[in-house]
Amino acid sequence: MSTFYSTFTRHAHGEGLKGHTTHYCAGCGHGLVHKYLADAIDELGIQDRTIAISPVGCAVFLYYYLDVGNSQAAHGRAPAVAIGHKMANPESIVVSYQGDGDLASIGLAEIMQVAQMGVPISVIFVNNAIYGMTGGQMAPTTLNGQVTTTTPAGRSAFFGQPLKMAELMAELDGPVFVQRVALYDNKQRNRAKKAIRKALRLQVENKGFSFVEVLSECPTHLKMTPAEAEKWVREKMEPVFPLGVKKDISGLATPWAAPGKPEFRPTKVLAALGVDDEERRPDSSGFPEHLDREDVAVKLAGAGGDGAQTAALLLTRAAVGEGFDATHIPSYGPESRGGTSYADVHIAREEVLSPAAPEPHVLVAFNAPSLAKFGPKVRPGGIVIYDSSVIAEAPDINHGTRIIGIPLTEIALELGNVLVKNIVALGALQRATDILPANSLRSALRKALKNKQELISLNEQALERGMAAMTTAG
Repeated sequence: MSTFYSTFTRHAHGEGLKGHTTHYCAGCGHGLVHKYLADAIDELGIQDRTIAISPVGCAVFLYYYLDVGNSQAAHGRAPAVAIGHKMANPESIVVSYQGDGDLASIGLAEIMQVAQMGVPISVIFVNNAIYGMTGGQMAPTTLNGQVTTTTPAGRSAFFGQPLKMAELMAELDGPVFVQRVALYDNKQRNRAKKAIRKALRLQVENKGFSFVEVLSECPTHLKMTPAEAEKWVREKMEPVFPLGVKKDISGLATPWAAPGKPEFRPTKVLAALGVDDEERRPDSSGFPEHLDREDVAVKLAGAGGDGAQTAALLLTRAAVGEGFDATHIPSYGPESRGGTSYADVHIAREEVLSPAAPEPHVLVAFNAPSLAKFGPKVRPGGIVIYDSSVIAEAPDINHGTRIIGIPLTEIALELGNVLVKNIVALGALQRATDILPANSLRSALRKALKNKQELISLNEQALERGMAAMTTAG
């Protein structure tokens, strides 16, 4: 099976003449680079092992062209995503495909650190000296004097000199192969094709990090014909970005020692966390499949100081203690000053595949902005628990969601410390959902407070009061 798709399904659903066109402008170099990458994958017989990473930029639709594993990355973060794939599956062939605005600007820290690590991934860096997708702004590789939408008088010394990424990569210890190529004539295209193939072959051989920079035409933002753009790359770009091999120590490279795949077996994970089998609760009722058969998502949200993050962490630890895979992803930002900050928790029977919870099964809201923002996103038939002490009236979510008001703050004040309202919320959550056994939460509390023994009794009371309040609320 060919790696390169025969149709581009974004156009006319892949049907008719339009299905055989691409989204790239006439004369754009990306199409050639895509073809060389696909050819190399086919020639090396690695289609089923390859994962292509494409971030924001003109290559954002790479997955429409290459029939391989694909991941989209945030702007500049492709190398970080690539490392994640390589560590999780060391036998995979990972390609980070990036443009100059992406790799050399917002992603500069990522590419420098990943390259220095020397992990065998292949980076294809398309340098057309401009931000192509977003409107023709100046890029880190824009030439001196070059007119862009943000440098209408041309790039001046005030903006610094163009970044020479291939040379920067070659100076690092980690990379084993660095080459800059171009596309402006057949001779250069053949060199580009060979360089891309070599970058992938070295990864197949487990040799190390490879980096191929491709000088590419952007006729649209250069306001030139394709032929004129090719001449511009040859006469203007190449003197600034000289072609050739900048580093090749692949013949001396020793095979990369893969750290091994991540371990998801509960017993081994628990042992690594210092949790003995004896510490696991014997009264576990099994996975809470009444909420979801494989993966339960919970969002806890409130203002800074409401304790959503702590409650989320305790819930996660309790789930791990039950032998499940669980994740806790915090989100702070400026919300710590009074808006809405949140934590996403996933509890999976086997493995959490995505830690975010954009559509949770359960929401715990400590303030009105959190309830208004996340309540409508709870899955139909889900559960919302909110602090009725500070939220006068719950919104009508209107998709079968069970909405429960518990006076979390009021109960915490009755116990003498408003800070334990998050533990009251955990108790209410447990009783409302039966997500985990109560003893699991108690165990997680005691372990978290092992160095603050004087607080254990108060927090256990808060947990009990939350459960009791939920029982009363029905």
